Amino acid sequence: MSGPQSASRPTWLGSDRPLARTLGRPVMRFLGIEAAGGILLMVATVAALIWANSPWSGSYHDFWHTEFHLGIGDLQLEHHGHPLTLAQLVNDALMAIFFFVVGLEIKRELVAGHLRDRRAALLPAAGALGGMVVPALIYFAFNSSGDTSAGWGIPMATDIAFAVGVLSLLGNRISTPLKVFLLSLAIVDDIGAIIVIAVFYTSDLAGEWLVLAVATTVAVVLLTRFKVWYTPLYIVLGSVLWYAMFRSGVHATIAGVIMGLLAPAGVLLQPGEIAPIDVGSLNADGLREAKFRMNESVSVAARLEQQLHPITGFMIIPIFALANAGIEISGDSLRDALGSGVTIGVALGLVVGKVVGVSLFTLGAVRLGISALPSGATIRHVVGISAIAGIGFTVSLFVTGLAFDDLAIQDEAKVGILLASMVAALVGVVILLGARATDEGATHG
Repeated sequence: MSGPQSASRPTWLGSDRPLARTLGRPVMRFLGIEAAGGILLMVATVAALIWANSPWSGSYHDFWHTEFHLGIGDLQLEHHGHPLTLAQLVNDALMAIFFFVVGLEIKRELVAGHLRDRRAALLPAAGALGGMVVPALIYFAFNSSGDTSAGWGIPMATDIAFAVGVLSLLGNRISTPLKVFLLSLAIVDDIGAIIVIAVFYTSDLAGEWLVLAVATTVAVVLLTRFKVWYTPLYIVLGSVLWYAMFRSGVHATIAGVIMGLLAPAGVLLQPGEIAPIDVGSLNADGLREAKFRMNESVSVAARLEQQLHPITGFMIIPIFALANAGIEISGDSLRDALGSGVTIGVALGLVVGKVVGVSLFTLGAVRLGISALPSGATIRHVVGISAIAGIGFTVSLFVTGLAFDDLAIQDEAKVGILLASMVAALVGVVILLGARATDEGATHG
């Protein structure tokens, strides 16, 4: 009798306890909102800006530059011979988990999602290509030489969390095919950003650590091929791969992408092998067996994405924003930034470059007969989505840290990213609302 009774016992969130009613359930309802991740990211960004420009601004920089001595014996985590700071741990370690989830999302789209259909995938792929090439060219036009030329990868990125958050605020005014187009566009954009980071933002390579990274990757491939799906083993191998990448000169977050792409996407139990059960008639052992069989019917990749997505969206990305978005803003600093080729190149690349690049390449693919627009979409919808793709917050900030060692230049780039992301969101919303109004007017007419 203990099995059914325990199964029907209410959880803490479902109880009538005051804390559950006043805090627990409202928080869970908020986290269930599609735009919640983008809202938390925005809150963290504003908090970082307020902290960095408050009388306690010194504590902001001191906190994120706190040094950590981590290692075992001769294996030490150091950056150019110095202990890692808290900000570097966030950017190198926590962001590896974020990129692991990105790898899982890419694999899902390639295996079972919108990118599985080659013809359907060509449209967002074409748009993403234009959204990377044109912004990079615009940036390079203002920064063709010197140290600042390394920032061409900054305006290439699209922030999925912010972009989806903005679209979610529009509700049912945006059709599902348009949302799918933006998500697919952002996924392909992520693939491009990962390639750019791995190839162009890599320091001097250490051959012996690269060999270890390759050997670890091969081991993971073999384990997945033979269906050895023991999670702790993958955690150990992923950690080894991360450390090897960290020491090799390739950015450590690439380890997260590799592990995400290699995560098993198959299932051990096929749908036909699962029979309906009466949960109420099971004892504790039977319930555990049922739970095990249900887990076996879902791929490792799908389970990991479901478990880690809230952690990255509601914890890691806001922490990253808090650590990286805190720039000091004053009249003099804004004046200097707005006269800087870095700020101008980043801002115009994200706002103008994304609109021009994504729109032209998308419509070009349609005109050439390579693909077709999403159902019900017009040119105005494409331009609106292209503008929202100019919200390049998270990955743009990430690439900024890779492109520049000079903190002053980093701040100039961050000003461009912040301004461009706000303008891109506003322009995109106005265009899409205008497209909706035009569509409704045409329908009533």
